[in-house]
Amino acid sequence: MKSLSHNIEKYILDMFEEEDENFITMRRKELAEIFECVPSQINYVLRSRFTPEQGYLIESRRGEYGYIKILKISCENSEQKSKHIEELIGDEISLKEAARLLKSLQDREFITSRERLLIEIALRHTTNDEKDVASLLKTFLCSLVFEQQKI
Repeated sequence: MKSLSHNIEKYILDMFEEEDENFITMRRKELAEIFECVPSQINYVLRSRFTPEQGYLIESRRGEYGYIKILKISCENSEQKSKHIEELIGDEISLKEAARLLKSLQDREFITSRERLLIEIALRHTTNDEKDVASLLKTFLCSLVFEQQKI
C-alpha cells in the first residue's frame, strides 16, 4: 500500500504531465480535500519532494485567494545548467549533502550513475572543509556539463 505522501506526489507529477507545462498552479485547501488530509500534509510533500535539488521551485501565497505554484526547473543549455549547479551548491556543502545532491542530479539525468560514483569517491578524498567540497563539486559538475555540450 502506497503512503499518502507518495499518492500526493504522484498526483502533482501527473498534473505536470497533463498540463504539459513547466509549472502548475493549485490551491492547498482543495488538494487537502481531495486526499482528505490536513493542509500541513500537503506542505510536507512540497517541502520534501519538490525541492530545488529535485528540480522544483515553490511559490506560495496564503489566505483566501492563496495558491501554490510549482515550477519545474528546466535547463536548456550549459550556461543555465552551470548557473543551476552554482545555486544548488552555494558556497559550502557537506559530504552528506553533496551525495544527496548527486543522487538527485542522477535521478534527473544531469549525470550518469558512473559519474556520480566517481565524483563521490573523489570528494571523499578531500578535506571535510565544506568550502573545499563545494568548490570541487562545482568544478566537477560544471566540467561535465560543458563536456556533454561538445558531444
